[in-house]
Amino acid sequence: MLKTTLIHPEILRVVARAGHHAKILIADGHYPASTKRGPNAELISLNLAPGVVTCAQVLRALLSAVPIDHVNTMGIPPDDPYAKFGEPPVWKDYRTILDEAGNSALKLEPILKWDFYKHVESPDHILTIQTADTALWANVLLSIGVRTN
Repeated sequence: MLKTTLIHPEILRVVARAGHHAKILIADGHYPASTKRGPNAELISLNLAPGVVTCAQVLRALLSAVPIDHVNTMGIPPDDPYAKFGEPPVWKDYRTILDEAGNSALKLEPILKWDFYKHVESPDHILTIQTADTALWANVLLSIGVRTN
């Protein structure tokens, strides 16, 4: 039995082959996962029912298994109707998860929506994990780091 909290066999297969700078997208239920991904990316759908599973749950599991260098969220364009509400509540959850996993030095770095899609469509994108998260602006793009121990 694995010691990591990440036990999904297909996700483990993909991340085991990944190297430094490879990108993993944790997509919310609103993300167009079938069309917005890199040419080398695999798609794993974990969208069982609305809200099951969430991006935060997937983030927590991935952090137990993979070193991360960068964490990017999909930033809200200033002219978007949702921009008036400020930062999405789920971003606070992500910061808490990063702290709990011992990654408090990592900062959430928003990338505006249309640029975010371009980052995802890069050849470095290896995996999209599609969730059924109903939180708005919950997409998070992880860049894999290097193992230091």
